[in-house]
Amino acid sequence: MHKALFKGFILCALTFAEADVKAEELTRHRFSEAPHNYWTREPRDAFSKLAARIQNGELQLEGTNDKARLVGLLKELDIPLSSQLLVYSATSFQSGLIHPSNPRALYFNEEVYVGYVPGGRFEVAAIDPEMGPVFRIFRPTFDGRSEITRSERCMNCHAGRTSWQVPGLISESVIASSSGGTLDGFRREQVGHTIPLSDRLGGWHVTGAHEHGDHLGNLMGDAALGGYKRLPDPPGSLFEWEHYPARTSDLLPHLIHEHQLGFHNLVTLAVYRTRDALLAGNGILRPEDHSILDDIALRLVRYLLFANEAILPAGGITPDPTYLSDFLSRSVPTKSGASLRDPDLKTRLFKNRCSYMIYTPGFAALPQLIKEQVFAKLESALSESDALPGFDYLSLEEKRAIRTILRETKVLP
Repeated sequence: MHKALFKGFILCALTFAEADVKAEELTRHRFSEAPHNYWTREPRDAFSKLAARIQNGELQLEGTNDKARLVGLLKELDIPLSSQLLVYSATSFQSGLIHPSNPRALYFNEEVYVGYVPGGRFEVAAIDPEMGPVFRIFRPTFDGRSEITRSERCMNCHAGRTSWQVPGLISESVIASSSGGTLDGFRREQVGHTIPLSDRLGGWHVTGAHEHGDHLGNLMGDAALGGYKRLPDPPGSLFEWEHYPARTSDLLPHLIHEHQLGFHNLVTLAVYRTRDALLAGNGILRPEDHSILDDIALRLVRYLLFANEAILPAGGITPDPTYLSDFLSRSVPTKSGASLRDPDLKTRLFKNRCSYMIYTPGFAALPQLIKEQVFAKLESALSESDALPGFDYLSLEEKRAIRTILRETKVLP
């Protein structure tokens, strides 16, 4: 699993600004205890039913090798092969197997993330509406049955500072050493679409039109006197493409992946902090907790509406057409055909800056207490006459377009 950084923390400085949370504002979150019960609560994520079918023999992942079984797993989970991302830095649960000559592959949709290392085990992170990401590891067996386990080791990284000490997701950016390990790191304890592209993708491959560009992808390092020197690591130069079901690690799925991770972490934060608040007040929201939840709701709305989104490279991006087609096929359109997935790709990701992740089960299942705050702020942010401060980067035309989409797709009344 990716290294990740995630209670009862003090969020007195969590405002709408995308500022880092300071060390003194965090205490260790006991997410395994009541009312959260992370390890004993029955998961309801998109992978749970499939996992049960695999384990009891109802479903066999066909194929004579792990690559073929991976393709079958992705098909069952409705995850496009074109979402493939390759990472060669050893920043994972299976770090001993990952290196420039044997990258780890990631595949994803809006709710499930699958990791695959040739010669290793499958990794699955699936989003549960009440628990956040649930992490599992397994390796398909020849008889089709697999022992699928939830490893507590994953939480050594996936419950740290990046996700405010609750279960979360992360995407690291490092300079990987050609001899193993890492030589440098970037965007520490940060995840999401606000991070400048120049700080992203260290230790990852980027293919296609943006193999070279203003990012840290396709680079390795060698230790040198006083530091290290960077070396090129072109995709496919040190590994065989035949080990993977696709031959891409395109920039667009990298950007979409980053956006989704930041969204999931904020939603999970909202869920856990609401339960913390209700526990602290014996079911009644105390004034100090109301303020905290209000701040989280505002931060989530700013993220939904792409406040402070990092600017795309000069000239925009040219996506892999297969991935773009697969991505758009999941649109929720209006009568006119407009959707929140309509791409811009010139200076920003989307034409209508409101995240399509608003349709996910995780967002729909937000506790009513904070959901009401989120929707009140969302409607105010999109208002033309009494708008919430801090959203003037959205033109009146764009606000109208977003409101129309949200109303026609039954998100807003």
